[in-house]
Amino acid sequence: MSELEHLIENNKHWAKSITQVDPDFFTKLSQQQAPQYLWIGCSDSRVPANEIVGLLPGELFVHRNVANVVVHTDLNCLSVMQYAVDVLKVKHIIVCGHYGCGGVRAVIQEARVGLSDNWLGHVQDVLVKHQDEVRAFQDLDQQCDRLAELNVSEQVRHVCRTSIVQDAWNRGQQLAVHGWIYSIKDGLIRDLKVDVRSNEEFLKLD
Repeated sequence: MSELEHLIENNKHWAKSITQVDPDFFTKLSQQQAPQYLWIGCSDSRVPANEIVGLLPGELFVHRNVANVVVHTDLNCLSVMQYAVDVLKVKHIIVCGHYGCGGVRAVIQEARVGLSDNWLGHVQDVLVKHQDEVRAFQDLDQQCDRLAELNVSEQVRHVCRTSIVQDAWNRGQQLAVHGWIYSIKDGLIRDLKVDVRSNEEFLKLD
């Protein structure tokens, strides 16, 4: 027996539970996807995008990376965004970070983690920008939590600055960008009230 056989068995049970509720679910799903949301989140295994917002397969388009960063040179992330906005016509892009993020903590503690240090330089830029606010907290966990929130807000700005979102707004496409943060400790999402629906709102945000 394969050491991963239990995962295949889990998949069988999952598929069976879905079809018991809706026998035609996978037939309909195979024909098209029409999600209304693009989720840009952290790769952390404790933050399963679909599950924490209660959506089924086909209802959430997802991109994940370490510390939920949006970089203008990251063709992976930009390709996902472009497909979601231009082809799938999603109406919402959600940037969701989380408390207890290992990448954020590494930045706060100036810890070396390997190749990822280069990627986390983007979070380091956020810390440099908000150094006084973050370091004003005496508690390390509070510093990490605040940087995680500020990182989400900064990535929302990065999303809004992309040519993908700018072009969508310029042609009048309905598209909103949101900033959320998730707590692993209680399973709840906090809305950071960073919502942008147009270039006009984006200019006010900056």
